[in-house]
Amino acid sequence: MKKPLMFLLYLPLLAHAEWGTIEQDFEQDKPWVEVAAQLPAYPRTENLLPFSVSAATRHRYFIDAASISVSEDHVVRYTAVIETVGGAKNISFEGLHCETGESRLYAYGHPDGSWSKARDAGWKDIQFRSPLSYQKALYEGFFCPEGIAVKDVKTAVRNLQQGAR
Repeated sequence: MKKPLMFLLYLPLLAHAEWGTIEQDFEQDKPWVEVAAQLPAYPRTENLLPFSVSAATRHRYFIDAASISVSEDHVVRYTAVIETVGGAKNISFEGLHCETGESRLYAYGHPDGSWSKARDAGWKDIQFRSPLSYQKALYEGFFCPEGIAVKDVKTAVRNLQQGAR
């Protein structure tokens, strides 16, 4: 008779343990919320770090080291500067969401040092099959190794300086 009574005493503990597991499951399923991005200062030449995209392109690619941020939402934000073979310079403020393999364009830079908001500023899949995708190069080699955001700005800058790939 003692065994059934002992079992009855454990039932509330078992129920609590089960609810504890369910609560943890709900915590993991919370929707991701993006932190509001702040426009960085316009890039300065002395802060530009070159990086390689692929042998398939002759453009030159740079990241403004002063603009890199790694936020609590695990998005790595940065200013990219692309110098085309024809001499044009494209400047953009962007983000990489490492967990989902997506990129987002926030703003374009203008020669007068101003920014304009990107019209189509939603998250888009990174083109992993394209040898011309600089977002792919940044994701795989510098900012999101193994799909995980670098832990801090210092690590991101060091990866760019070392040409990690």
